[in-house]
Amino acid sequence: MVLAPLLRPAASPPQLSVTLRPHWSTPCCLAAVRHRSLVTFAGMAGVPATLSASAAQIGSFLSKKPYAPPSWATHLSPMPSHTFSLGHFPTPIHKWNLPNLPEGTEVWIKRDDLSGMQLSGNKVRKLEFLMADAVAQGADCVITVGGIQSNHCRATAVAAKYLNLDCYLILRTSKLLVDKEPGLVGNLLVERLVGAHIDLVSKEEYGKIGSVALADLLKKKLLEEGRKPYVIPVGGSNSLGTWGYVEAIREIEQQIQQSADTQFDDIVVACGSGGTIAGLALGSRLSSLKSKVHAFSVCDDPEYFYDYVQGLIDGLHSGLDSHDIVSIENAKGLGYAMNTAEELKFVKDIAAATGIVLDPVYSGKAAYGLLEDMAANPAKWKGRKILFVHTGGLLGLYDKADQLLSLAGNWRRMDLEDSIARKDGTGKMF
Repeated sequence: MVLAPLLRPAASPPQLSVTLRPHWSTPCCLAAVRHRSLVTFAGMAGVPATLSASAAQIGSFLSKKPYAPPSWATHLSPMPSHTFSLGHFPTPIHKWNLPNLPEGTEVWIKRDDLSGMQLSGNKVRKLEFLMADAVAQGADCVITVGGIQSNHCRATAVAAKYLNLDCYLILRTSKLLVDKEPGLVGNLLVERLVGAHIDLVSKEEYGKIGSVALADLLKKKLLEEGRKPYVIPVGGSNSLGTWGYVEAIREIEQQIQQSADTQFDDIVVACGSGGTIAGLALGSRLSSLKSKVHAFSVCDDPEYFYDYVQGLIDGLHSGLDSHDIVSIENAKGLGYAMNTAEELKFVKDIAAATGIVLDPVYSGKAAYGLLEDMAANPAKWKGRKILFVHTGGLLGLYDKADQLLSLAGNWRRMDLEDSIARKDGTGKMF
């Protein structure tokens, strides 16, 4: 995909000033709204200029709070009773001036990559509910499973340590590396710094045994040691975790309600384990949003995810059909966490053109798939207003450093003329 001509800067970035006031007055419901208060969205910058009152309140972050669902989701069950405040919400929404869009098409971006630092991305929203359940069940440790550079595993390790729980990670890697030191690149660095226990399995072992049996095996060993483990599925994607993005739809709905001129025809997001798209699609259908949800799968295939999402929403007794609430397209390319040179160049070109850094595993492939589809089917997207959900994953870029080296910006040694005066001690090196 060629991104030419490059983005021309707008004369003045659009300003979206939003004051979010919850429609509920009970303490329980106000707690559920969490950090939603006064937020300013500043066009291209996409960074809140004013922190919400609750986010600034000492002790609010990491606190356990009663949860009340949106009014349009009260029929779903089982319904969570509490959450832990683990993320910085609401995340900003701003205009994303992508090049070569169909006529009249606008793309906006919701920055869930800004939901935190060590604990960032879409996994935070799910973990707010899952960690509350783990603590409620008296767990003293959590177990989860993922790839060697799993964003979910890193987020889980950080969240567990925040809540004084041990974390056990089962990480999938190649058979050539399964018996070797895994290193300290990207997500692994954070996981190991916060003291996560890491068990490596080969992709072949994972494929034959499966994530559920692997987690159960480790759970059995921990129970025999007198521990109280709580298992979190791959990606945090079960029916309880789905509430994280049902809640995200309430957040988007509130942001839109305070911006009368902003409505979204479509929501676009990457799909890796199914929980995010299940929550977005379910919430969009039940709420006033009614945006069409498009998912670009980065592993497995669309039919697998239609079935998996169906299981998640059936687990909430929604009565809906996954095929009716989400459109899923294949964007896995060479395979999960594998990239073509063109995909990596796309990530670099988008960063250089717009300042938005996409991760190559999830949002990078989703954005690549979206623009490919726009180029192939411009009439489908003409005049549409699209909200792209950036699900984070920046740390995963470090695992691609060698592949990105030839694409990265140039450098040079500064040319210092002989005529420039020199004196020891002039420049202070802080």
